[in-house]
Amino acid sequence: MEKKIDFSQPLMVLAPLAGYTDLPFRSVVKKFGADITISEMISSNALVYKSEKTLKMIEKSPSEDPYIVQIAGNKPELVRDAVLILNEIDGIDGIDLNCGCPAPKVFNHGSGSNLLGDLKKLEEILSTVKKYNKKQYTTAKVRLGVNEKIPVEIGKAVEACGVDFVSVHGRTRAGKYKAPVDYDAIKLMKESIKIPVIANGDIKDYAKAKEVLEYTKANGVMIGRGAIGKPWVFYQLKHGVEDISEEIKKEIILEHYDAVIRFHGEHGAVMFRKLLHSYSKGYRGANEFRDVVNRVSDIHIMRDLIESFF
Repeated sequence: MEKKIDFSQPLMVLAPLAGYTDLPFRSVVKKFGADITISEMISSNALVYKSEKTLKMIEKSPSEDPYIVQIAGNKPELVRDAVLILNEIDGIDGIDLNCGCPAPKVFNHGSGSNLLGDLKKLEEILSTVKKYNKKQYTTAKVRLGVNEKIPVEIGKAVEACGVDFVSVHGRTRAGKYKAPVDYDAIKLMKESIKIPVIANGDIKDYAKAKEVLEYTKANGVMIGRGAIGKPWVFYQLKHGVEDISEEIKKEIILEHYDAVIRFHGEHGAVMFRKLLHSYSKGYRGANEFRDVVNRVSDIHIMRDLIESFF
């Protein structure tokens, strides 16, 4: 079987972001050149207990290829059952284990970045994914540690489980999203293992991506918050351009909005408010615009407002 992911060029990957990287958003960034898209974090628990909402979160757009589903879990048997369910769903190219989420709800449950504090457990869970996964790729997303940085140990633990590549967010769990990103630690992990490493953390534009790739020698960059409100960042990265015209931006915002309404129905208008807050950053009259959209829940009125504002 031909491999879908080609590491001969640095890859541009969309990070999984809870509440943001749903199907409509992923289809928009895919169009602009994201090489790989990843689902929002899926709880193994919710998947095994067949939550409708969870199954909807796994659906993908036809353009998403290769597409990876990210799961979180802290019990080998639950993770195994989640993988067996994903094996039966077509169109998924890989399964990623979340070993980095710092959210208290996830951490206190023993999942996400909690696994970084117990590498034996991390290996047990990740090896379970690897063992049962029938998809082409098994991957992991990690941070640098819980409180102290142990990039080399984490890299080696992940590699020992036979994963195809690892994405590393250059902060510890304690560093949440505020601490400076430690690109030295990413570089160290890259040097200590043989599998491809994708660098993640505060990469918001072409110049930064280029600098991080050159410095860490990573095999690609993963962009999360840098794509919220500017999904065209993937186009900029791919083509090395700084500017995207206002016309194109408007077209994208409307396309994103329409996709959200198609996928989420009437409630999509309310869900799109937070995205409009991001999209309107830097525009004149943005504050007034946000105040207005915060009160609108009619899908047609919302679309007219977007049309006239952008």
